[in-house]
Amino acid sequence: MKNALSITVTLFTLLASASVMADDTTNTKVNLDKRGDRIERRLDNKGDRIEQRLDNRGDRIERNLDAKADKAHENGHEKRANHLERKGDRVDQHLDKRGDRIDNHYDRKGERINNRLDHRANRK
Repeated sequence: MKNALSITVTLFTLLASASVMADDTTNTKVNLDKRGDRIERRLDNKGDRIEQRLDNRGDRIERNLDAKADKAHENGHEKRANHLERKGDRVDQHLDKRGDRIDNHYDRKGERINNRLDHRANRK
């Protein structure tokens, strides 16, 4: 009788611990998934902020050079005015491309980290 009771208690203990271990595994998977999503979102936002800042800088430089070009037009310096307008366009385009490149870099990095954490969660 004592053996049957001790075996039953042992089985209940094992079942209870298996249930707790399954919950821990599920919580770990959910936490890794949430962590990956959070990291990806944070890197996406960082890339967007950098892209916006570079875009604004390019626009500001282009406006400044366009104002100087307008002043050169008024004074009859057509060659200099055209040079300043082209320079403003080039700078703005360069900064836009740089912002896009940085944003894409952070997007890829966030996606890669999220995928890695998803795979790690699926293995557990």
